[in-house]
Amino acid sequence: MSQANPLRLFVTHAWEISDDYLRVFEYLESARTFFYRNYSTPEQRPAGDKEALRENLRRQIHPVEAVIALSSLSDTHHELLTFQLLYAQADHKPVVLMKPFGARKDVPRAILDLADEVAEWDERALVDAIRRTARHEDTARWDTIEFKLD
Repeated sequence: MSQANPLRLFVTHAWEISDDYLRVFEYLESARTFFYRNYSTPEQRPAGDKEALRENLRRQIHPVEAVIALSSLSDTHHELLTFQLLYAQADHKPVVLMKPFGARKDVPRAILDLADEVAEWDERALVDAIRRTARHEDTARWDTIEFKLD
């Protein structure tokens, strides 16, 4: 992955920009040497019926390498989230599911079963999960802890 070859990502949405949606991009932007292109367009809701919305979502998901699923959508837009995840699965796109932010709440089993990997709200965990699922990159990192001996 480089600036010339960024990861193509889709973040699930319900045609609105939520706090969790924005938070994903804050985490991705804070990661060093992580280049991506966002294919999700929640601000461009197409006119038409339910099928027109679904077709637009299919066009957004088809060219990506990975889908980042926001489990927070399962409370208010369960059907739409399920559709996006089922289409990603049918189109052989890996799904990284983000746990609910700041809440000790369980994710519905039906949503968990559609995910390839579940990530915590942590920049490193999210980036590593995307790299593993989208490009099968080894993400073994080492932390360096410096301390003084007394």
